[in-house]
Amino acid sequence: MNPQILLLSAAQDGRLFGLDTQMFIQIGIQLINAIVLFLLLSWLLYKPVLKFLKARSDKIAGELKQAADDMEKADGLKLQYEQKLKDIAVEKDAIIEAARKKAAEKAAQILAEAKTEADEIKVRAAEQAEAELRRVEDSVKNTIIEVSTTMSEKFISISIDNETCDKLFNETMAELEEVTWQS
Repeated sequence: MNPQILLLSAAQDGRLFGLDTQMFIQIGIQLINAIVLFLLLSWLLYKPVLKFLKARSDKIAGELKQAADDMEKADGLKLQYEQKLKDIAVEKDAIIEAARKKAAEKAAQILAEAKTEADEIKVRAAEQAEAELRRVEDSVKNTIIEVSTTMSEKFISISIDNETCDKLFNETMAELEEVTWQS
């Protein structure tokens, strides 16, 4: 159908643009339907949606509060961790210093022991050298005595008789007893 024909047929019935009581009644019914539908949907949907949105906003607010609390805890733990690191550094320095002192004491003790041992070795070496010197002196004295005795025997046997020999021997022995050997 042509739109001009519809307009002409409406104008013939006495209705211009279809404005008659029938149309106002339909508009009123549609408004009542819309209001009822709005009320029904708001009662069925709006309150549950509001409840859902409130629950969601409460959940988000709770999560934000929890996140803020967690951040505060994390900051506290971070401060504790940093303090523990500082304490560990101080303790490390103290341990190293104690180890240095102990090493210095140990080194001093080892040096003192080494010096004492060296002094003992010197004393023993001096004692051994002195003992060796006495032994050599005694050996030389014995050798001199043996040589002088042998020479005296030969000299006396050639020039002196037995009686004179005994007399000279006794005199020499008496003189030797009086003389002290020098060391």
